[in-house]
Amino acid sequence: MDFAALMSKEIAKAKGSSTTSTTTKPTTTTTTAPASADPKPAGPKYISRREAEEARRQAYLAEQKALEDERAARAAAKRKREEDAAEEAKAREEKRQRLAEESRARRAAREAEEERLRRKRLGLPELPPPGSEDTSTKPADSDDDDDNDGGDIPDDELFAKLRALGEPAALFGESHTARLRRYHKAGNMLPTGPIATTLAPVAEKDMKMPAAVPDETDRKARRYLFRQLASYFNMVLREWEAALAKEDNADTFAGQAAVNAMLSSKETMKPLFRKFERGDLEPSILDAVVEIVAAAQERRYVDANDGYLRLSIGKAAWPIGVTMVGIHERSAREKLNDGEKGHIMGGEVTRKYLQSIKRCLTFAQVRWPPEDIRQLMG
Repeated sequence: MDFAALMSKEIAKAKGSSTTSTTTKPTTTTTTAPASADPKPAGPKYISRREAEEARRQAYLAEQKALEDERAARAAAKRKREEDAAEEAKAREEKRQRLAEESRARRAAREAEEERLRRKRLGLPELPPPGSEDTSTKPADSDDDDDNDGGDIPDDELFAKLRALGEPAALFGESHTARLRRYHKAGNMLPTGPIATTLAPVAEKDMKMPAAVPDETDRKARRYLFRQLASYFNMVLREWEAALAKEDNADTFAGQAAVNAMLSSKETMKPLFRKFERGDLEPSILDAVVEIVAAAQERRYVDANDGYLRLSIGKAAWPIGVTMVGIHERSAREKLNDGEKGHIMGGEVTRKYLQSIKRCLTFAQVRWPPEDIRQLMG
């Protein structure tokens, strides 16, 4: 069948259906969808501004709640870290305190042992154990025979004598009888001071050095001068030891070095104290030491250091560099040899106690600073 025939057939169909619809009465028909078909829900074509604002508000509140929960979690984690760090710091501090207590206990035991050996060497009675009852705690009305050994002493004179011995003038709640007993006990424990010596100590106000060293014929004045020197150096060493005891850095390297320097100074100055006791200190050293101490008492530490330099270095010829370049002996070589042999720092013992005197000067300018800052040693 060709295309023209098909078109004619379709046109004829269309004409026949149109004529049929015009001749028949129009009826209203209602087409119902099958019951099994799901109707497509018809949603709103738009939303109101109020609903949009409410949705945006709900989203903002949800976002803020999430941020708040995150901040709370971070804060809780931070508190947990801080608590852990605080616990670790507390544990470290407790360990440090425990180690410091152990170190102090070991140091106290070592010092007690050294004191026991020193007293045994000097023939002094041993100290009572720390837990034993001291006689100074007895009541004032006790009938002991040693309460008034040596007779009664007025309070003013007793205060001065106690200070001269390096003891406190009065203790809290201490009666006159107990104070007198403490004075007699301290007097019987001579020699006193950081360095044991048989020279009786003098009061601090009496340590002022004289303008000139007494002549060798005046034995009494020279004996008193040696007492002044021994008392002054013992006072400086005592203040040095007390200053180190107040510092809580014994476990550090710097603290141990400071303690070792103080102990070394005490040990190396013992030969000097023995010379004070015998009164046979060389005149050149005695003059220089008196000059150094006098300047230090007036807080002129630069002048005291100059005196120490003149004493330690002096005017002796010091060889510098090569002194022998040939086989022939030079005339000046004899002066160099004589200077080396006769120099004051040639002896090991003398050199050490002179260096200890310099250390005492260094501490004294910190303990008793000068009014003029120019008098501070470098």
